[in-house]
Amino acid sequence: MPWATAQVNPQPLSNKPIRIMVPFGAGGVADVTSRVVAQQLSTQMGQPVIIENKPSAGGIVAADTVVKAPADGHTLFLMSNGSAVTVKMFKQLPFDMVKDLTPVSTLGYFDVGVIVDGASNFQSLSDVVQYAKSNPGKLNIGSINVGSTQHLSAELFKASAGIDAQVVPFSGTPAVVSALRGKQVDVGVEILAPITGQIESKSLRLLAVTSDKRSRLLPDVQTAQEQGVNGFVASSWNALAVPSKTPPALVERLYREIAMAVANPEVVKKLKALNVQAHSSTPAATSELLKSEIKRWGDVVDKAGIAQQ
Repeated sequence: MPWATAQVNPQPLSNKPIRIMVPFGAGGVADVTSRVVAQQLSTQMGQPVIIENKPSAGGIVAADTVVKAPADGHTLFLMSNGSAVTVKMFKQLPFDMVKDLTPVSTLGYFDVGVIVDGASNFQSLSDVVQYAKSNPGKLNIGSINVGSTQHLSAELFKASAGIDAQVVPFSGTPAVVSALRGKQVDVGVEILAPITGQIESKSLRLLAVTSDKRSRLLPDVQTAQEQGVNGFVASSWNALAVPSKTPPALVERLYREIAMAVANPEVVKKLKALNVQAHSSTPAATSELLKSEIKRWGDVVDKAGIAQQ
């Protein structure tokens, strides 16, 4: 498909390719998001933009690769709220997430939601909270692995609602869905992108989204706060970052290119199909986002008593 609004006279940084280190495997929503943006960047700038998948615990390998790369704008890190969580989840990192990386811009946000099996008796998040308060310790909440956005969002749900419940981690989204259908868990907390089809087919029921506002893609579904669970606000995001010694003028150039790419109508359309809301932000705003997320999720980890790795 042709891409709209490419620059008439692309101005490449150099004749070398730009590489984006993605801390996840190929095919996931973060990987696809980065590929959509990378294709548009390549068109705008007139040079190759290559995705390199470097999955590892906490995204450490991908981030460390970028930290150690030349600060010439040719090696970028796909940062996320998972990067903020990593700061607290690991006793020691080979780099400082704030001091050694400079965030350039966000790419997009994707919603997290509370889901149940389509045949569940729970019709709202309020029903879940009421059940949990009437039956302390009996509610089981499914999520993916410990320390993930979904896992910490489930812990945040417990703390915000003031309920005694068990968070049960699974190896991935399919395992969470299977556990819901098999009644091994009562509810699940999951990023919506990989399960939108099941919500639309009604095999899963979405009880609430956990963003501060209703999802633009699912406007009829109430937020958790609208249903009385104050403080239960969580969303997932992606951003691009460069080594901290990258010259400010180069950071600004990359920001302008990323902002243009993210605003491209075809990019917006493709990301919307993934249930991702395209959204850029300035380097300063993205840096503040990272710092605030490190603080917020660090507090959740402490309150939940999750052991560092």
